[in-house]
Amino acid sequence: MFQKRADEKCTLANKVAVVTGSTKGIGFAIARRLAQDGAHVVISSRKQQNVDHAVATLKEEGLSVTGTVCHVGKAEDRQHLVTAILNVNVKSPALLLSQLLPHMEKRGGSSVVLVSSLASYIPVVKLGAYNTSKTALLGLCRSLAVELAPKGIRVNCILPGITRTDFGLGEKSSVFPVTSSLLSFRLGEPEDCAGLVSFLCSSDASFITGENIFVAGFTPRV
Repeated sequence: MFQKRADEKCTLANKVAVVTGSTKGIGFAIARRLAQDGAHVVISSRKQQNVDHAVATLKEEGLSVTGTVCHVGKAEDRQHLVTAILNVNVKSPALLLSQLLPHMEKRGGSSVVLVSSLASYIPVVKLGAYNTSKTALLGLCRSLAVELAPKGIRVNCILPGITRTDFGLGEKSSVFPVTSSLLSFRLGEPEDCAGLVSFLCSSDASFITGENIFVAGFTPRV
């Protein structure tokens, strides 16, 4: 009985969360937070060993998780790097969502959170395809929000800035126009995104949809 009461206090109790690219970095932090807030989380990534490691880590923390390999793009199926990036960042989320929609409609009160980037507003030099793919997600968010509203499904998008991950502290940060006015006080942490995603998935955000929200320490002029 006490366990049941504890579960009911969790904002995402009885929810199922599918988190792609969730074996490290921002994706892993989001998966952990959603599980901590009561959801059963499905960990997903391209490599089985990465999925197994992430699942084992979260299970050791007493969280409810399972894992599955989801290879969204194989080398033999694409000819150019640009095509690959657009497939992974834009086409794949749309295709995955199309498979999940029947289940989301059946469960009711579902939420989709896309992960774009600050680069969708401030393009990163030498990463043209990446910038373009992340910008496309902004339009996808608003289009899906309108289309799925009658089905009771909300769609929002977060835009992380430079975050303390392998990618965030790698090539992107070395070419981003970082100044003290942009990164107001510190670098981002994956957990900064995780808390926002959990909120957007909860009933507390039931009247929020079609929003593109910066998690960057500042808001660029738009």
